[in-house]
Amino acid sequence: MTNKLMGLALLFASLIPVQSMAAVYQVKAYDNSTSGGTGVAVAAFNVGDAFTVSVNPLDLWNAGALPRWSNADGLTGNLFATGGADTNGDLPSGTPGVQIGQSFGTWSQGGLVAPYGALVGAWDTTPSSYFLIGTNFAGVATASTTNLKLYYFDSNFGDNTGSILVNVTAVPEPETYAMLLAGLGLIGFMSRRRRNN
Repeated sequence: MTNKLMGLALLFASLIPVQSMAAVYQVKAYDNSTSGGTGVAVAAFNVGDAFTVSVNPLDLWNAGALPRWSNADGLTGNLFATGGADTNGDLPSGTPGVQIGQSFGTWSQGGLVAPYGALVGAWDTTPSSYFLIGTNFAGVATASTTNLKLYYFDSNFGDNTGSILVNVTAVPEPETYAMLLAGLGLIGFMSRRRRNN
């Protein structure tokens, strides 16, 4: 009976589609621009998978001559140099206090209106339809989605520099946990039943 329980447990475990993925991707302002670059492909998601995307707000990239440095939220306000490199090693200015970023308004592309220099995403099934990610984002993969691609949002990539590190985590859908608990309960029930016999 123990062999049957073990076999049943292994069969059940193989049926659970647990996807737990956490990875870090480097997104470059020049190479991965919406205006002439290609997106950084993130591993495929299953329909219903919840996922999060986060970027350190102190990690910076650049849309050209000063003051055009920003974090993944884009060129939304005044930003001043610290005199050191950002968390990813980019050095906006060696002089502390120099203004390196300011608001440049918004750019419209692919159905999205968002700040210049923002981190945006697109699904490879609809590659020219962007959505804002910024420094923190949480979403759910839908039926029409497969691979997520990450981009720097701007109108001209010719003088872009810098890059950011993007953390992407996929969380198994809630039904997966329910199936796991049900399976463990079934195994416990069968084990108890075996002891009573």
